[in-house]
Amino acid sequence: MKIFVIALFALTYVLMLSIPSRRHYFAAAVAAIYIALGVVGAGEAFYAVDWNIIMMLFGTMGTVYLFIESKMPNKISEIMINKLKNVKLVFIVMALFAGLVSAFIDNVATVLMLAPIAVAIAKRFDVSPVKPVLAVAVSSNLQGAATLVGDTTSILLGGYAGMDFLDFFIMNGKPGMFFIVQAGAAATIPVLWFIFRKENNRIDQMPVTEVTNIFPSIALVSTVISLIVASFIPDKPEITNGMLCILIFVFALIYEIRINRTKGVFKNSIESIDFQTLLLLGGLFIIIQGITNVGLIEDIGNLFIFISGDSIFLIYTILVWFSVLVSAFIDNIPYVATMLPVVSSISVKLGIDPTVLYFGLLAGATLGGNITPVGASANIAAGGILRKEGHEVSVKEFTSIGIPFTLCAVVTGYILIWLIYA
Repeated sequence: MKIFVIALFALTYVLMLSIPSRRHYFAAAVAAIYIALGVVGAGEAFYAVDWNIIMMLFGTMGTVYLFIESKMPNKISEIMINKLKNVKLVFIVMALFAGLVSAFIDNVATVLMLAPIAVAIAKRFDVSPVKPVLAVAVSSNLQGAATLVGDTTSILLGGYAGMDFLDFFIMNGKPGMFFIVQAGAAATIPVLWFIFRKENNRIDQMPVTEVTNIFPSIALVSTVISLIVASFIPDKPEITNGMLCILIFVFALIYEIRINRTKGVFKNSIESIDFQTLLLLGGLFIIIQGITNVGLIEDIGNLFIFISGDSIFLIYTILVWFSVLVSAFIDNIPYVATMLPVVSSISVKLGIDPTVLYFGLLAGATLGGNITPVGASANIAAGGILRKEGHEVSVKEFTSIGIPFTLCAVVTGYILIWLIYA
């Protein structure tokens, strides 16, 4: 049975890599097979799914949609552009701004908000939009690891390790991932400066989008604040964060329907929810429970220890750079979901605090997606926007930005995480 379960798990990864548009169906199907075979009991399967994570994603996706529709991100970007005046500075600051936004909003949503603005500016000055749009994408990927709600991988780590919103800022009395990621972002500024070194045109004053509805902005800020407040509540129910995110989304939705009288908002907001990712995660939770039950997670942990010879630094190094390599080619969500229990197993066997390995995994897996055009959903979204503009991004074009950007950010994070938490 163990060999069959492992073979099916391996096949699942092959299929998800080969046909990514159907990955959620593969995960759900294999989860159903595990349940049918008794590898995971029906009751066990229900509790294997982290409903707090599912609810957090559902709620934040909905609130982010309303925020985008309010045009507030456009207004903030246009105010920033009017302040800077120089094309080079605008592209650099826009990339950094995209990173800051994606620390609190899904990376793909960030790209969909800001990439069109970058395209418009590029057209205005007869500049290729490829580099500005790719800079927005890779920067948004970087900052996804900065907060609990910045990326699905962060939400996965928070749920598995029992971390709250503030733990990403201060963890065990030490600087958390937020500050480590900011250091990584600062390290990428010279890369961005070099990329846009020739763009010195001046920008005239441009009109600023009028925002008549600030309630979605209030709802998004309230989501962040509520997660911070919840961090201080002792012995709270495990689904607290998820419930807060959903309640705020529902309240914002009711406001839009009843008070603001926005037409079609219910249908559109529900359609904006990425149900495919939610189904993928639900299936993966059950699959991981299955491979845990047959001992595969423990076997992988033993392999890491065997290769490293009990050296924590070597395990950490392998974990970070292996995660970078893997995430360059496959979606980091299933990878992180699989590796979290492996990291926990390694930590237990070595008797160490798992934080250094958890953060190493998150840094490597989140930033590794910037190496290739298909390594992260934000990169794929950016490529789609550019394709509509008549620009087909080659691997060479992408890697000329993605590789130096990734190396600067990962090396900085790799060093800081070890120095702070080892």
